[in-house]
Amino acid sequence: MAFESLTDKLQNVFKKLRSKGTLTEDDVKAALKEVKMALLEADVNFKVVKQFVGSVTEKAVGANVMNGLNPGQMVVKIVNEEMTALMGSDSAELKFAPGKSVTTIMMCGLNGAGKTTTCGKLAQYLKKKGKNVLLAACDIYRPAAIRQLQVNGEKTDTAVFTMGDNHSPVDIAKAAYEHAEKNNYNVVILDTAGRQQIDEELMQELADIKAAMTIEDTLLVVDSTTGQTAVDVATGFNDRVGVDGVILTKLDGDTRGGAALSIKAVTDKPILFAATGEKPTDFEQFYPDRMASRILGMGDVLSLIEKAAESVDEEDSKAIGEKFRKGKFDFNDYLMSMKQMNKMGGMTSVLSMMGLGGKGMPEIDETMLKRNEAIIYSMTKEERENPKLLNPRRKHRIAKGAGVDIMYVNRLTKQFEQASKLMKQMQGGMKKGRFGGLGQLNQMMRGLKF
Repeated sequence: MAFESLTDKLQNVFKKLRSKGTLTEDDVKAALKEVKMALLEADVNFKVVKQFVGSVTEKAVGANVMNGLNPGQMVVKIVNEEMTALMGSDSAELKFAPGKSVTTIMMCGLNGAGKTTTCGKLAQYLKKKGKNVLLAACDIYRPAAIRQLQVNGEKTDTAVFTMGDNHSPVDIAKAAYEHAEKNNYNVVILDTAGRQQIDEELMQELADIKAAMTIEDTLLVVDSTTGQTAVDVATGFNDRVGVDGVILTKLDGDTRGGAALSIKAVTDKPILFAATGEKPTDFEQFYPDRMASRILGMGDVLSLIEKAAESVDEEDSKAIGEKFRKGKFDFNDYLMSMKQMNKMGGMTSVLSMMGLGGKGMPEIDETMLKRNEAIIYSMTKEERENPKLLNPRRKHRIAKGAGVDIMYVNRLTKQFEQASKLMKQMQGGMKKGRFGGLGQLNQMMRGLKF
């Protein structure tokens, strides 16, 4: 899970603060010393950490905070605000050419950052916004780069312009623009070559493309798992070529936080988008306030709602919701809810956006969902609708049909019973007006065994 290590450390610090009825200046400074160490271990730029901690300290030791009703929560609020400001405060937007002119976006970055894959994701994102997008293969050096872009185009149903690898990137970019003008495309995304490291040849090629045509947005794709290295790369590209914005990739991996928290402060260039998984849909606009909430373990419910609106079938949701209200839940509903969860990035991602991740939560094996799907499909219609029918003989037949050991069938039925119990608890709590929102749901989730 992205930022998991940093989130856990920060939550431990804040837990200590909240447990104190009153705070002294020494309490705050001791806590912020731990915050400083957590940020440095997350590979956040040293100067950024120093400035951040200094700003938080100045505000947190003020009389209004120290004498407030809940000083611990006030300190957390200040940290949240300062972290949001560190990443840019407001969400930044792409620049588009005026009127009906074609907008050209040049993608750049080092090899391995996921640039070509990100081109396809950005194309799909813009198509959902009503843009007619053309991808242009300008990487003539890396083996199979052109084919990779074509595959990404096929995945997102986006046209790809290519002239092979015998023309210069400048000529390909110009020809792609002319093709877009003639064929009613209003956005061209240039997939340029990368290198293992920043060198003069790479920089000159990008500069030549920018000199030969109007580029509305030069976007740098960086690997968020590389921490401070990603910041150094962003600085190098910005100094040599000029960058309008940054796209962070691999935010679903072991992201330490250094890149997300440092890039804007060091380069003064906004993070525009974040890639959060392998699928074309795992791509979202970057909101500094929402990212700060994720890092601090407070969840990101707004992004979860947006993702649900895009991914989840409304009729299926209504049907599950109706059964939920009636206290009925069968394996068909379980399977449907798991499929919907997968469309939204998987259970781990959803729990994280709800602020329910971190230590103490059940370990979730996402491959388990596919195995459970096979088990449920091996059940008869009657067994799916009435789980109480599942006696040992039936379970052995189902295990054989799904090609799994009987223990996995027993584990699934146990999980189903737990999920049903959870829903009944939530339903009962809401009926009696006792449901405590995310806090109570958090406690319930920690009791589940996966």
